[in-house]
Amino acid sequence: MLSDVTTPQDLDDRFRETLAALPAAERRRDPADPVTDDAPLTGAQLLDLFDAQVTSRQLDLAGRWLRSFGEGFYTIGSAGHEGNAAVAAALRPTDPALLHYRSGAFYCLRAAQVAADPAPSAEPSTEAESTTETEPTSARVPSADAAVSEAEPSGSEQVTEAAGNFTAYADAARDVLRGMVASSLEPIAGGRHKVFGRADLAIVPTTSTIASHLPRAVGMGLAVERLRRLDSAGRRTGAGVRVGSGAGATHAPWPPDAIVVCSFGDASVNHASATAAFNTAGWYDHAGLRIPVLFVCEDNGLGISVRSPEGWVEATLRAKPGIRYFSADGSDPVQTYAVAAEAAAWVRRNRRPAVLHLRTVRLMGHAGADAETAYRSPAELAEDLDRDPVAGTARLLAAAGVATGAELLSRYDETGWQVRRLAEEVLGEPKLAGAADVVSTLAPRRPVRVARAVADAAARASGPGAAARAEAFGGKPPELAGPMTLAQSINAALADGMLDHPQMAVFGEDVAAKGGVYGVTKGLRDRFGAARVFDTLLDETSVLGLGLGAGLAGMLPVPEIQYLAYLHNAEDQLRGEAATMRFFSQGAFRNPMVVRVAGLAYQEGFGGHFHNDNSVAVLRDVPGLVIAVPARPDDAAPMLRTCLASAAVDGSVCVFLEPIALYHTRDLYADGDGEWLAGYPEPGGWVAGHVPIGRARVYRVGSADDLTIITFGNGVRMSLRAAAVLAEEGVGTRVVDLRWLAPLPVADIIRESSATGRVLVVDETRRSGGVGEGVIAALVDAGYVGAARRVAGVDSFVPLGPAARHVLVSAEAITDGARTLLAR
Repeated sequence: MLSDVTTPQDLDDRFRETLAALPAAERRRDPADPVTDDAPLTGAQLLDLFDAQVTSRQLDLAGRWLRSFGEGFYTIGSAGHEGNAAVAAALRPTDPALLHYRSGAFYCLRAAQVAADPAPSAEPSTEAESTTETEPTSARVPSADAAVSEAEPSGSEQVTEAAGNFTAYADAARDVLRGMVASSLEPIAGGRHKVFGRADLAIVPTTSTIASHLPRAVGMGLAVERLRRLDSAGRRTGAGVRVGSGAGATHAPWPPDAIVVCSFGDASVNHASATAAFNTAGWYDHAGLRIPVLFVCEDNGLGISVRSPEGWVEATLRAKPGIRYFSADGSDPVQTYAVAAEAAAWVRRNRRPAVLHLRTVRLMGHAGADAETAYRSPAELAEDLDRDPVAGTARLLAAAGVATGAELLSRYDETGWQVRRLAEEVLGEPKLAGAADVVSTLAPRRPVRVARAVADAAARASGPGAAARAEAFGGKPPELAGPMTLAQSINAALADGMLDHPQMAVFGEDVAAKGGVYGVTKGLRDRFGAARVFDTLLDETSVLGLGLGAGLAGMLPVPEIQYLAYLHNAEDQLRGEAATMRFFSQGAFRNPMVVRVAGLAYQEGFGGHFHNDNSVAVLRDVPGLVIAVPARPDDAAPMLRTCLASAAVDGSVCVFLEPIALYHTRDLYADGDGEWLAGYPEPGGWVAGHVPIGRARVYRVGSADDLTIITFGNGVRMSLRAAAVLAEEGVGTRVVDLRWLAPLPVADIIRESSATGRVLVVDETRRSGGVGEGVIAALVDAGYVGAARRVAGVDSFVPLGPAARHVLVSAEAITDGARTLLAR
């Protein structure tokens, strides 16, 4: 008997020896009977689990085989974790799942469940039904003789019942293999990454970044429960519930009594994102808000080569307040199924979070290049082999008289042959052919549809929704309120957005009762209620995670990050999670979101770099992200409407960066001139004032023939002041407000720069990594041959008090920079 398995061949040989050594049972058992007198699984169901586990194991072996000759690009496998198939069996196929990258057997079993019942009922249950504890039925696990293949082998290739039911798992195997070889026909990511995900399986793709998907799972749970309650209330009144916006609304994607399942590895419990997710789920539970999430920790005791200290994971998970703890041995499928069913039923009945601590092993190392013998002893490896979950299932089947070792080996070999056959087929499939193919799913832009959505909103606000709008604004709509500041304009636009988007929710730190630190959300909770405008705990990762999950569930979340500097704690929720969802799912899943961020510098009497952060490089580097920076009140409202419409129509992830120093600014040139105020347009004017994504605004001062100043945010006001001084000197200036930092309004930049031949880029962010670098690069790429110069912030954090003036751009610096440029 082998003692230290380090290669696929070793593991395969050891498994064969195990099956050959299985003793025959005294009698054969009817597959319809429980495997033991008190077992929750029948023999047929246990055979199904075995087939799912074997499929996953053979896929791992195929991955190593493909890699051996350079045709496979992903070798992180699930060997040793196959007990998670029993977790899938204990759930409903309509329970949305975010899977750990070792949850291969879960994926295979879920695919077989859906194949056996391709149209599971998703009708909303009654309130009583949704709170009744229900155990998974045998119909939830595909039977061994189910006929579900659309291309069943014939003749000598016919799969017999004794040889297994690979046809039930063929689609899942093909999915995974296509991911391994980066086939463009892979159904979820299209060759962009190997992920577990498919919309019809309710499996949301997650990347390999550990724990980053846990905050999203909490947000999904929050949204599922909120939509369930709204749906229940709607059915009592006969109204029902729809999610989305206006005429484009859709039904909630999952049944009202669904629960969210989220699996992860033991090393992930130490990650900040996991800590945030557990804390948020427990915090809301403590506050009485229900979050139906089942966390599944697949604990193999290792994070690549770093051991989890003995007992640490259990102690950590047990200590999470507000989260019910369950534990099972992942090498025992009967126990795993029973405990998983109990945990799922508890979460479904109570609508509260729980964690299933599934103890597993890891076979064949972390990935293909991992040499376990460098950090693990032969005794440790042998101990893990003894707990091989696939071998454990085989022993139970043989002991119960459901199948002999020879029959199980036949199923194993048949599955291996079928997986190898599929692997050879997908090798010839096309790959992504070029950059255009790669980015085609990143962030689609349909500006005509977005403009139409804005027009439809205007028609509703001035037509059938006029009465509700008047009531929401207390009989005094904002267009009658007179000139507004930037903050007031955003507040009014948020209210109009809430009226037009029934599933829009505004949330963040201090946004509800206080109305925001700067009063931007003042009065919204009173108008729309605590279910739609609510305060969150003080954790930016959790705030964004709630938005990610809510958007995925069909809501239109508008989370607020209180200060730009605070966003950096949670940037991966935007980069790794939000921006990649459409990219890795070819649009099958999306997380529309408009993230409001108070930022940039120039606050007087309040500050330091955490409240005067002028760094946006981390945002501009995220592919597909929309970044809006309104400088003026008459831009803020239409730009916010555009972002909301783009999120609803295209699933866009937008960052709405609001310059703090301009929130309450009233004057432009002199105290009391009121020229930084603007009226709020009535709905009839929304179409004419529509601001498409990626379009700049141009101000012309004097002749506007001598100089082009390109800027944004606080730079707009300073540049206009500088342009007024230059006008007195006979210089005509064009001031271009970019308005959108991503995508940059390149066409406007080129046109307005070419008109004068002299460009001054005024960038209030930093000289290194600032917005100005992108503007200059756009000019160079377009072949601009005129003069260009930058005025930018110093590469420094913003200090406290008057010292900030030494590192930030000023109107005087802009004027001096213009004069220098004009003197060339």
